[in-house]
Amino acid sequence: MAAAACLHYGTPASIKIQQKQQPTRNWMMMQGLRRGNGKASKRVGVTNCSANSGIEIGDFIGGDLLKPDLGRWLSDVEKHKAIAIYTPHEGGYEGRYLNRLRYLGYYFLDLSARGLGDPETTLTKVYPVCPAHVGKQPIARWYFPPEVDYRLAALPPSAKGLVVWIIEAKVLSKSELQFLALLPTLRPKVRVIAECGNWRKFMWKPLKEIAGLTQEGAA
Repeated sequence: MAAAACLHYGTPASIKIQQKQQPTRNWMMMQGLRRGNGKASKRVGVTNCSANSGIEIGDFIGGDLLKPDLGRWLSDVEKHKAIAIYTPHEGGYEGRYLNRLRYLGYYFLDLSARGLGDPETTLTKVYPVCPAHVGKQPIARWYFPPEVDYRLAALPPSAKGLVVWIIEAKVLSKSELQFLALLPTLRPKVRVIAECGNWRKFMWKPLKEIAGLTQEGAA
């Protein structure tokens, strides 16, 4: 009769009784812990934010709120003309620095390094593209104007210049990075920003140093 009275068919009545008593035991244990402790204990400690610890105030407040280096960013872009940046993995921080350049009058050309092909040919020369023929159409070849020269010709007179912003530049070879570092020399109104990797906070270096065109980069 006891087995027939169980709501779960084929389940012994003893297991059903244990299932009913389990919430009561857990509730009693929780009540006992609460009464015995009185109040929750808190762990209190002091965080050292000295220069030797490697922890900065931006790690607690948020890097998106503190941007005291925007002036240095603008001066380095004008000085070096080609910059390699390292952004946090969560993304979003680079938008602050992009907007500062946009406020100065720069226009942007956003490209992905994975589909860029040969940077010298794509950016400064007429380059061919073969569309997918799916095995049925004849193989064709289309020609496109240089990406940089085409944008430079379309800039309004009030524009300060063109910023070529390349994402995923970490997949580029050393020779390709060297051409991007020298591109502002070939086109004086062009600035190059290449995302060459990730770091805990937003940081940048001259692209010539990353490409090995300086003594520090070659070392």
